[in-house]
Amino acid sequence: MRAPAPDGFAARLREIPIGLSHGRLGQIKWTATRSDFNAGRSIKLVAEALDRSDYISLNFYDLESGAQLAPCEMPHEKVISFVQNYQPEQT
Repeated sequence: MRAPAPDGFAARLREIPIGLSHGRLGQIKWTATRSDFNAGRSIKLVAEALDRSDYISLNFYDLESGAQLAPCEMPHEKVISFVQNYQPEQT
């Protein structure tokens, strides 16, 4: 189910590199795959903890009516927290 994305969400999401990347959420290492569509107005993010303890999947839409977030079968709060706290490795 789509819901409005919180302020600053789009900017933080776009800090995650396009394609496959690695990073941390707390002490846990993650892989993340970001795919952009429609000139960056639609973004898909899939991430998995390397210890297999957690998984994230979301779609983001930058619409004229406002930014929309659509988590894939998980709470909005979970994907918002991930994007706000995930630290990609610097390459």
